[in-house]
Amino acid sequence: MPKKGGKIPDVAQETQAQCKRPKLDVAGSPPVLSFESPASLFRSLISPIEEEVFFRDYWEQKPLLVQRDDELVAAYYQSLFQLSHLKGLCSQGLYYGRDVNVCRCVSGKKKVLNKEGRVNYMQLKKDFDQKKATIQFHQPQRFKEELWKIQEKLECYFGSLVGSNVYITPQGSQGLPPHYDDVEVFILQLEGEKHWRLYKPTVPLAREYNVEPEDRIGSPTHEFILKPGDLLYFPRGTIHQADTPHGISYSTHVTISTYQNNSWGDFLLDAIPGLVFDTAKEDVALRSSIPRQLLMQVNTADCTKKLSSLLRRLADSLENSRELRSSDMKKDFITHRLPPCLGCDSEPLTPGGKLPKLDSKIRLQFRDHAVITVEPDQENAVSMRSPPCMPGVGVGGIETHMMGTEDDTASEDGLAQQSHGLRFPLSYLDALKQIWSSSTVNVKELNLTSDEEKENLALSLWTECLIEVL
Repeated sequence: MPKKGGKIPDVAQETQAQCKRPKLDVAGSPPVLSFESPASLFRSLISPIEEEVFFRDYWEQKPLLVQRDDELVAAYYQSLFQLSHLKGLCSQGLYYGRDVNVCRCVSGKKKVLNKEGRVNYMQLKKDFDQKKATIQFHQPQRFKEELWKIQEKLECYFGSLVGSNVYITPQGSQGLPPHYDDVEVFILQLEGEKHWRLYKPTVPLAREYNVEPEDRIGSPTHEFILKPGDLLYFPRGTIHQADTPHGISYSTHVTISTYQNNSWGDFLLDAIPGLVFDTAKEDVALRSSIPRQLLMQVNTADCTKKLSSLLRRLADSLENSRELRSSDMKKDFITHRLPPCLGCDSEPLTPGGKLPKLDSKIRLQFRDHAVITVEPDQENAVSMRSPPCMPGVGVGGIETHMMGTEDDTASEDGLAQQSHGLRFPLSYLDALKQIWSSSTVNVKELNLTSDEEKENLALSLWTECLIEVL
């Protein structure tokens, strides 16, 4: 548990006192967040650290602390979520477990103080004030448009789902024990101050969440105070714990996380089935039978040489393959990502511009949300997909983003129908890539054999609001 008592010294004083401790890289003041593009948003989020420097020196390697003494940035961060917002949010019908967790770290263990059913604000505030409990608010982007904008742009930037949680911790208290996560973490300090301690990973780039006992993790590698406007990044597997110091009434921060189950190992597990399916159509070695009674044997060591040989054949096939057939990773991302943030009160999308003709010039309406997929279970099929929860297109919505609710199973059939997007013959692949990779393209210049195919493709995409006619 964190020590109780006076305010913790700042990073400079702490570094002088413990000169042997590795120094956490610290940076200065950023510009206002830029929503011009996914890349500009990320660059402004980590500013003044350069994008290239971040991925070269920090991403998946070590923590980065960006400390800012900027009133404008602090005020903007504070607007994202505040303790004072809880009363109004509770009136909208929040539930324990689903929307809010109430917890406290006691003797190195997490103690959950949730009640049953709907969250009552007065009871929530009582647990916060009297029991020194941390309020964990799940996926606030469902209620906060500015967080929706940030996370939607980050999903486009990373090509991976981006979730968030808000943590509000009263003074002299800690919500969670030392632990590590299976996600890349960006912490934005919104209100008050938070005392953080980071430790060397016991499992670098961990694939799962785990609590670590304090007697195993040793001394912190980094220790510092986050103040409003500050940003902290650390890789998955980084052991961490945080508390609100005495003298600070409370702390509010939002944890933005990404890259869960998004490793090369996950991609191999996802892509290999399609590769095997395609290769087996051309390679008789993969269609030959396994030895008799192989599935009944306890020791299958004799098969390793044969399997190694087949894997090498798959590798050779991969070198020459034109397309990797996508499977669950891409489908999961497409069907669960955030739609473009057009504003909570925006009208449903309508086709952009006039009806496309052969002499029309077209462009994608939401290029960062359009994905071309070669279907793993369909012969000679390619599709262009967009999020099913995009306004005016398909089903779903921001209300369920990253929630993992029962809706995922209850509407599985409907979601599967929506997730395939617009399906075309495989011969349309080059034309779809042409549209996706170009800022604008003339319909008559599409890589298809007939003018009728060109017009039909443009019309299909236009009808589904995927393109606009200029």
